[in-house]
This record gives sequence, C-alpha cells and structure tokens, in this order.
Amino acid sequence: MSLLRIAPSTHSCVSSRLLKLSIFLLLSLPDSKGKAIWTAYLNITFQVGNRIISELGESGVFGNHSPLERVSGVVVLPEGWNQNACNPMTNFIRPEQADSWLALIERGGCTFTHKINVAAEKGANGVIIYNYPGTGNKVFPMSHQGTENIVAVMIGNLKGMELLHLIQKGVYVTIIIEVGRMHIPWINHYVMSLFTFLAATVVYLFLYCAWRARVPNSSSSRRRQIKADVKKAIGQLQLRVLKEGDKELDPNGDSCVVCFDIYKPQDVVRILTCKHFFHKACIDPWLLAHRTCPMCKCDILKT
Repeated sequence: MSLLRIAPSTHSCVSSRLLKLSIFLLLSLPDSKGKAIWTAYLNITFQVGNRIISELGESGVFGNHSPLERVSGVVVLPEGWNQNACNPMTNFIRPEQADSWLALIERGGCTFTHKINVAAEKGANGVIIYNYPGTGNKVFPMSHQGTENIVAVMIGNLKGMELLHLIQKGVYVTIIIEVGRMHIPWINHYVMSLFTFLAATVVYLFLYCAWRARVPNSSSSRRRQIKADVKKAIGQLQLRVLKEGDKELDPNGDSCVVCFDIYKPQDVVRILTCKHFFHKACIDPWLLAHRTCPMCKCDILKT
C-alpha cells in the first residue's frame, strides 16, 4: 500500500491540531498530588445452621486517615434502634467471649470522625461504616481526621444491610479486613484522557487520509497538465532531414549545442519557433525537462 505524501502546509496544519490536542490533554489532568485510594478486602465468615459460610470480596475502601493495616474481629452493632452511633453515650452489643471486635455503623447523622471516635472509646479495634440507603454498593474514601490509629473502612449499603440483618437475627459474624489495591484517581483520569486523545488522533488522520485519496493533488495535477502541453508543443515543432549541400552541414557552421556534435547528412533536426535547431534526439528530452530553447531561453509554450 502506498503512503500518501502530505504537503508541508498540510503537515503543519496536522501538527498544529495535534499540539492543541496535547495541550488540552495536559490541562485536563487533575492535580497529581491527588491522594491514593486503597481498597479493602473483607473476608466474612458466619454460620447458618450446620453450615459455615465464608466469602471474600474487595467490597470496602479505607478512609483517608485510616492506617493501612490488617484487623479482624466479631462484628458488633450499636445498641438501640438508631444505628448511626452519633450519640456519645452509644454502647455496642458485643459478645463476652469477643477479644477483638469491629463496629458496624450506618452513615449519616454526624461526621465520620465522631462515629469512629465513639466506637474507639468503647474499645472497637476497627470501624465499618455502610453507605446511605439507595446508594447500592457505592463507596468512597472517608475523611476522618483526629481518629488516631483505628482502622476505618466504608462498604456499600447492600453489603452493610446484609450484615446488619444477619447480626440482628443472632448470627455470629466475623470479618478480617485486609489491605487491597491502590488506585490513584489522576492516573485513571490520565489513562482515559490519553486513550481519548489517541483515538481522536487516529480517527482524524484516517479521515484526512481518506479525504486526500479522493481529492487530487492540485500541484501534481498542474504538473501533469504542463507536461502534456509541452509534449503537444514539441509535436507541433517542425522537423527536417539534413541533406548534402544544406548550409547547416558547413564544417564551419554551428554544431548541436546539446550534444556538441556537428551535423551530418540524414540527421533529423527539430526547428524551434525561435528558428534555432538541434538534433531531434537531443532537443526533445531537453524540452521535456526545461521547456525552453537552450540558446535563447524562448519558452515553447509562450510562442
């Protein structure tokens, strides 16, 4: 497949547009100091009848001010009908045999910092906060400055309600929270912006090349037309075969200025409109290349 040659002006236009796209991409990037987001793996274990059920999922996100540590324990609810633990006097219903426990708290009603500190003051080893009703399993990294060194993660509403109902039915639920994977929002945004930029560039160049293949190059078309006109003009110039006695055969006369050979009988010469003549085999290629008489520079297309 032949490659299309792009004229300098067109190439400059393409480069300019690509530069503008690059600048747009760079300006669209958020601050590279954006905080990393760490996911949390929750290994949940509980018993239903004679069956012990375990499930592992990357269903949580560590809070922005939470230590990235492994923590485990039995899951405990706040006492009373309100599960948001906003009351500083909130107690938690924890089994006597539980050495380590995690507070399961509903989002809303007060700040994340307040909820986490209430649970920490009661001896919780970690806090799991589940999102508002109607948000599905959407999560985000919580902001909770001033919560010291207690692990805090957020989980979705669906998973939180599932745990809440199990515990309210008297099911003993334990969870091991493990540090998951790191995500950097600005890098994800950069990758998407870069993909969009490259896709737009490829589409633009594809459409441009397709358009160039359909539209003839004006300069090439003009050159072809001039060459055809020159051939036609050459064909209309007079030809003559030299014979003995012609003055052109005088040994002291002019020679062909293209090949510098003297003229001989039976030589075929072409006579230009300016009356200069040359060997046909010499002058025809010259005219195709230069279009003018080698001696007086007379343009055969203008006479």
